[in-house]
Amino acid sequence: HPTGQPSPAVDVNADGILNILDLVAVANAFGKDTPDINGDRIVNVLDLVAVAQHFGDSLTAAPSIPAMNAMHGLDVATVQAWIERAQLENDGSVAFQEAIINLQRLLTLLIPRETELLANYPNPFNPETWIPYHLANDTDVEIHIYDARGSIVRRLKLGHQREGYYTSRSRAAYWDGRNEVGERVASGIYFYQLQTDNVSLLRKMVILK
Repeated sequence: HPTGQPSPAVDVNADGILNILDLVAVANAFGKDTPDINGDRIVNVLDLVAVAQHFGDSLTAAPSIPAMNAMHGLDVATVQAWIERAQLENDGSVAFQEAIINLQRLLTLLIPRETELLANYPNPFNPETWIPYHLANDTDVEIHIYDARGSIVRRLKLGHQREGYYTSRSRAAYWDGRNEVGERVASGIYFYQLQTDNVSLLRKMVILK
């Protein structure tokens, strides 16, 4: 754009920055009549392509906190579906080629390099907490919670999960501070362990009452 600002059409949320937030806004509006980037009166993968074609530079720049939050709110399956839809519609144009490349670059950013167990939040807590983690591979996931003596208090069976970032409250594991039979546990030090097919990680947390 001549002024250095993104064009108003592709800057869907009008924040002066072309990034993942604009992609998410378009994807969330599929089937509606706005924001219609290409003027065909319906929001679909063609509008997504129009935005994705131009947002490659923002993938290498330091993303803003809102953009990071949007990125971690996305999952790998969603972006893979975007890529598949773009490939199905691909007319061989430069716009499609650039858009697909940029979406594939975004996909790589959504896959952590290693599986990690992060600090629970809030901590200390009473009575509930969220346990965030990263998965570098598709895997079965369980979180085991132990008391200070090493006795198991609760098993959170999260099932088979795709690779990605599980850090937001909507995606992180949730513990309500109760044991397997639904009783509130006592205040004190507890340990939580991430169990995947090939990784086991342990951290400490505190309940204060």
